[in-house]
Amino acid sequence: MHSTDIVTRAFSAMSDAGRDPEQREENPPAVRVKELSERDRRRLLMHFLELNESDRLLRFGTPLPDELITRYVQRMDFTRDTVFGVYDSELKLIGVGHLAFIPREALPVIAGATLKKRVAEFGVSVSDSARGMAVGSKLFERAAMHCRNADVDTLYMHCLATNQTMIHIANKAGMAIHLDHGEADAYLKILPAHPGSVLQEAVEEQAAGFDYAIKANSRAASKWLRNLPGYKVD
Repeated sequence: MHSTDIVTRAFSAMSDAGRDPEQREENPPAVRVKELSERDRRRLLMHFLELNESDRLLRFGTPLPDELITRYVQRMDFTRDTVFGVYDSELKLIGVGHLAFIPREALPVIAGATLKKRVAEFGVSVSDSARGMAVGSKLFERAAMHCRNADVDTLYMHCLATNQTMIHIANKAGMAIHLDHGEADAYLKILPAHPGSVLQEAVEEQAAGFDYAIKANSRAASKWLRNLPGYKVD
């Protein structure tokens, strides 16, 4: 695909937010994946705390209590790692992908798969309300694209063998999967970056930022209307 085609398709999709509601129901809006920052830490904490026990088990390999989840979020380093999120219309995070960059030697299971000094490990969680919307897959695709443009050629995922969602994402991506003692290790070899991939990531981030701004303005307008004297909801 040419770079101009990427731009055209992305900005065409950005206009979905202004469509008639009935038309949006027939053509659901695309899942927008936005890179998160320090200011999103509170919403990240709310997202993880709302995961039930089974979802915490799938995400962390153990049903972490609230205290340890809080500590996990507090220790997130946005200057070292990259975190992606998907917001709903109420600016609530319904999907989070954490991309951690670590030395190759820290993961012996894939140390021989690359000559690069670092690899990336990916973890994902999706709220129960967002199941079936391909949120997890979109987060993974964005993470893989970011790795590509960050000169990281190996993306690793570790999960329980019972985590069918992660196994499905790994299979869909063509990752090599190794199962052992109820756990799964998978890694994906990523192609080198090129101008088109760099442009695509920039455009997708811009589209996600545009989508976020629309949701934030809509939410603020609704709040303002509700505070007007005599305002009633039909």
